[in-house]
Amino acid sequence: MNPFDIPKGYDPTKHRALRCTIQEDPHKLQEGLRLMSCHEYPVGAEKPCVGWLVNQLDRNNLGLRLAVIRGRVDANVKVVGPQHETFEDTLPMERP
Repeated sequence: MNPFDIPKGYDPTKHRALRCTIQEDPHKLQEGLRLMSCHEYPVGAEKPCVGWLVNQLDRNNLGLRLAVIRGRVDANVKVVGPQHETFEDTLPMERP
């Protein structure tokens, strides 16, 4: 998917800033809970990105796991289709 096709306006700077939501090292505790919102939900009614959610649960994001256990985040989701392996894979190579 080309991120510039996101219907609500794509901002590469904001996209790169989402790196802070990624738990890179499962042996380090990420402070606080930082969620990546799905681009299909409006501001004020955000839901986590399903691909991000599944990826981060697999990477042992402890803050996210606690939020799921406490019922703050619904992890009863299913991804459809292939997913990106890394955050870098989601970034555009160049502007169209």
